[in-house]
Amino acid sequence: MKSNPLKSLDEYSRFIAKVFDHSIVKNSTITTWSVSKYTGIAEGEVFFVNGYRLRIREELDFDAGLITSYGYEVYQGDDKLYWYDDFPHPNDDNLVITFPHHKHIKPDIKHNRIPASNIRFSRPNLPELIKEINELISQG
Repeated sequence: MKSNPLKSLDEYSRFIAKVFDHSIVKNSTITTWSVSKYTGIAEGEVFFVNGYRLRIREELDFDAGLITSYGYEVYQGDDKLYWYDDFPHPNDDNLVITFPHHKHIKPDIKHNRIPASNIRFSRPNLPELIKEINELISQG
């Protein structure tokens, strides 16, 4: 990625449209809007083949070119498979390496957390999430 699409609402909106123009994506309800001259929100769902669905919410700082907060949830049908969030868990030594980024996985999805080395504040995370969902689809 040559330039940072997190630098403006217009650039990030175009980036989202392009990243979801993918053969495994059936449709998307992702909407981006400005909260102020320097901040915005991206929110909605992406529907994939084989019943997979990605729900996202990102808070964006266009001045700094960062995602300041996020939540990503992946479902198959109504079954929540896993989610990523940036809520800090400073007392969990297993998460220090990617603090505060982590992934909730089964079993006991609420409390079972692993480091999320593929998630960042400094770049768009959506390509990584699509890659992960594509791997799930490929596994059948």
